Amino acid sequence: MGEPEVPGPLVGPGEIMDMLGVSRSRFRQIILQPYFPRPFQILQAGAIWLRSDVEAYIRDYRRPKPPADEDEQG
Repeated sequence: MGEPEVPGPLVGPGEIMDMLGVSRSRFRQIILQPYFPRPFQILQAGAIWLRSDVEAYIRDYRRPKPPADEDEQG
């Protein structure tokens, strides 16, 4: 049985935490949500996801952060 063909770049927990701007404990909560993408593959070192799946999740389910100067309306 061969390994699945990788259809694009992969990311692990560290990259996803950076992409989301969250802590490890918040990351663990987020990946348990039913609409977070399933891992592409689970290795001995842990789960890995397709970057495109995580980017789609961010686009569809995460609120954009307001620009830093937006709260300083004069």
